[in-house]
This record gives sequence, structure tokens and C-alpha cells, in this order.
Amino acid sequence: MRIPSIPGFDQQALEKYFKNTGWLLIARVGSMVVKFLINSVLLSRYLSTEQFGILNYPMAIVTFTMAIAALGLDGFITRELLNHPERKNTLLGTAFWMRLTAGILTLPLVYVVYLLLSLAKPLETPLTYVLIVACSSAVQSVNIVDSFFQSRVQGKNIMYVQVSGNIISALIKLVFIVLKLSLIWFIWSLLFDTALLALGYLVLYKRNGNSISEWRYDKRITGYLLKHSWPLAFSAILVTIYMKIDQVMIPMFTKASELGVYVNAAALSENWYFIPVAIVSSVFPALIHARKTDPERYHKRLQNMYDLMIVLSVGIALVMSLGSNLIFHLLYKPAYWPGAPVLSVHVWAGVFVFLGSASGQYLIAEGYFKLSMLRTGIGAVVNIVLNIFLIPAYGIIGAAYATLIAYGVATFFIILIPKTRQQGVMMLRSLFLISLFQKLTNR
Repeated sequence: MRIPSIPGFDQQALEKYFKNTGWLLIARVGSMVVKFLINSVLLSRYLSTEQFGILNYPMAIVTFTMAIAALGLDGFITRELLNHPERKNTLLGTAFWMRLTAGILTLPLVYVVYLLLSLAKPLETPLTYVLIVACSSAVQSVNIVDSFFQSRVQGKNIMYVQVSGNIISALIKLVFIVLKLSLIWFIWSLLFDTALLALGYLVLYKRNGNSISEWRYDKRITGYLLKHSWPLAFSAILVTIYMKIDQVMIPMFTKASELGVYVNAAALSENWYFIPVAIVSSVFPALIHARKTDPERYHKRLQNMYDLMIVLSVGIALVMSLGSNLIFHLLYKPAYWPGAPVLSVHVWAGVFVFLGSASGQYLIAEGYFKLSMLRTGIGAVVNIVLNIFLIPAYGIIGAAYATLIAYGVATFFIILIPKTRQQGVMMLRSLFLISLFQKLTNR
């Protein structure tokens, strides 16, 4: 299968990458489509907007505690396993018990957060529902197995588990819908999703000749792991706030039914975010090579990548925003149709997500990790502040505007920093089609 060329990049290298990962990516996209059609479309048709909002709210809260409970260990354990494969059982065992302990300790934190959020107005989602889903933070401790396979460059095995889990999870919810079960069953299914994925990891780990019974906890390396992983944990928490705070704040100022409408609009908008991740992952080695051997070519490749991100994201945003009414009328029942104007605004945030993914690779290549964390933090703060003012005044479309502005501020924050200003200017050249127009006229 031949893929379109990306200007400035080695076509042969891209073909090789796609040959190795393309079909897995297609399988993952296919599973995402199945999951979306059942979890979003069919489930929305089965549940009222209020019930759908109540269903999604626990996950919005628990997403934050899951980031905390992960302790930022995944990437760091992968690196440690690469450097010290002989310490596999000690590293995995210690990381597992650290994450399990953190997951259990987040349960009272969830309780406190729920009470604090209830101060603004009583929440329609029962505390019991939130605590059920919060148990996912402890269950996900098994996911440290992912780091083992990543260190062995066997990511495709993990993708098989994730794809299978998505499909099985979606089919179970379909059975619940057919059986006309009550909302509490779908709440339990959120915890089951995490447990199913954990079970898949364990089965995969055992099939590869390993056993978790060999894992050992070593308190001597606990401090070492925490010392080196806390920046990653903090960064993950900031990203979660940056991306999901709107869904936590909407019920504080409006109704659960409004969240039910908003979640579908956000899902339609965010379903495209895997595209920039796939692209930047494939071209990152080429960027690193160019940075070492040819700085001029390095910056040319970055500009080409920004141009590509704009073409893709603006194209998607135009189609989705212009067709938002038609999309909602085709997929959802009338109670969800107010989500159409929300989608027409929210989808434009994708332009900044695409650019942010590309510029994020530049920050990593240059070693500007603190700056990357800083811009995410600024985006999170801007999002929170704007939501406080815009949601009470304009409802869920105010949350969409807050997301759009916050993502834009975070992405272009680097233009204020002298050492990264050039990249900000390059992104502006792409955003206003200056670079693309010059390429077309110079042909």
C-alpha cells in the first residue's frame, strides 16, 4: 500500500514505517469507530441527555486521579528496562506496588474533590457512581506491563490488547442496550473496561513467558523512581487538566443534561486527535537526524510539518463545522441537537492541537522539557479561568470557546520565549497559509 508523500521527508522511510505499523493503525482506528458508534451514538439514543451526562461525569473526575496514580512511571520504567533489562522483575514489581498504593490512596481524594465540587451546587451524579469508577485508578496499576513491551519494541502486542479491549467493551455495552438495563450497569461497565484491559495485559505478559509471581518490591528504589518520575507525573496531571477540565466544570454551573450534550460534541471533535500523534511519531526520527546533520533541512522539515498539520486540521474543521447540524441530526436524537453549534466551535481547537503536537516534537528534540510543561500549565490555567466566566454566561458553547482560546494560547505561548520565537513565527506562517502559498507560487 502506497501512502501520500510528505514534503521534506524520506518517502522510503515513511513507507517502511507504514508497512510496520500501518495495518495496526488501521485496526486501532477501526476499533475506535466501533467504540464511538456504540458508546456515543447508540448509547446516547438509549439514554436521556441527563443520564448520559451523569454517566460521563465520574470518568471526567477520575481521569485526574488516574493521572496522579500513574505516578509518571510508564515512560521512566521503559527507559530503565532498556538500560537494565536484568532488573525487570524488581522494576516492574516496585512500580506495580507504588501505583497500586497510589491508586488506593486516591479514593479519599476523589471523595474530597467531589465534596468541594458540590459546594458550588449539588451535583446530579451520585457519589457512589464516582467512587465505583474511581476504583479504576487502582486497577490500572497492572498497566505497567505496557512499559515492558515498549522496552522490547513490541508495541504492536499492546495495540492488539487495546483494540480487542475497545471492541469487547463496546459490544458489552451494546448487549446492555439491547437488554434495556439501567444506568448503574453502564457505570459498572466503566470500571470493567479498565479491568478488561488489565486482564489483557496480564494474559499477554504470561504468553510471552513471564510471570507476575516473579515481581519483587524493593523499597530501596522507590525513592529513586519517585525522584525521577515526578516531573512526568506532574506533566500528565497538567495535560489532563488542560484537556478535560471543561467536562468537570460544566455540571458545576449548569445541568448534567448539558454535559451529556457537550460530551458528544467534544467526542466528535477529539476523535481526530490521533492523526497528529501518528504523523509526528513517524517523522520524529527524521527530524532528529536532520537536526544533527543539516540544521537548514531540520527547520525546513519543521515548516513542512506545520503546513501539513494546518492543511489536515483546517480541512477537518471546515467539514465538521459546516456539517455539524447534519451530523447531529443523522447520529443523535433531537435532545442532543443543541450540540451542533458546540461542535462547530470546539472542532477548531483541533487546529491548535495539531500544531501543538508538531511543535511539541520540536521542544522534545531541543530538550526544552520544562518549557513544554510550562505551556501546558498556562493552557490549563487559561482554560479554568475562562470556563469560570464563560460557562455561567453562555453555557456549554462558552466551554467550547474556552477550550479553543486556551489551546491557542498554549500552542503559541512559545512565541513569547526568545529561544523558541522562531518556531512560533513558523507556525503563524503556516496558520495564515503564507508558507503554503509561497510553495505553490514557487513551483
